[in-house]
Amino acid sequence: CPAPSALRTGNGTRICAQLYTDNSPYYDQCCAGEVLVVQPGDDVPYMPWHWRNAISSLVVGTRCDLTVWSRSGKRGSSRRFGA
Repeated sequence: CPAPSALRTGNGTRICAQLYTDNSPYYDQCCAGEVLVVQPGDDVPYMPWHWRNAISSLVVGTRCDLTVWSRSGKRGSSRRFGA
């Protein structure tokens, strides 16, 4: 997985989080598969349908927090992730 401080686009713009579809018990094989990029300030109350129940690993950048909910529309229980 990339280091939280290394989350940047090709032109150097900061990324707040990257979510991945594939995971592995072996650390060097984690953070694989499709990638969903979360930009600073993004507010997404509904995940794209093909990402529902598909995220298996994530990396949150420095100076960012990622809050997720168990139900769509920011309902249900929530959990906050940081770097």
